[in-house]
Amino acid sequence: MQYWLMKSEPDEVSIDDVMAAPDKTVPWFGVRNYQARNFMRDAMQVGDGVLFYHSSCPEPGIAGIAEVVSWPYPDATQFDKKSHYFDEKATKETPRWISVDVKGVRKTRLLSLAELRTIPALEDMVVLQKGSRLSITPVTAGQWKTLMSLLK
Repeated sequence: MQYWLMKSEPDEVSIDDVMAAPDKTVPWFGVRNYQARNFMRDAMQVGDGVLFYHSSCPEPGIAGIAEVVSWPYPDATQFDKKSHYFDEKATKETPRWISVDVKGVRKTRLLSLAELRTIPALEDMVVLQKGSRLSITPVTAGQWKTLMSLLK
């Protein structure tokens, strides 16, 4: 089992949206960074743990726990000309972008970015590194364990 931090802007998809969705499951769409795409395509597996992170908002931070519940598949928004995520170079035969389905496990208290920075056991977390902007990053088993104890 692996662990991931996945960022979403809460005005697009929030942890509340996930928990209110049918089966508490949503597609993770709109990723347009090759490294984040490769994590979904090549490394994520059904059952992996997810830290649901609210970004680009007044107080960014971990807002919930989720899990990966599907294998990767082509992101439908890349083919939709009306979508903000449309990619004219993507075709059904050679899709460029990937989605996975994520199921909400539970909403947590907001563990803010500022609070994350104060926890010595998390100092190596990718999201805390200067210049880190990836929307999907790996989380170590030790970091996951520390966070689960904080979010009980």
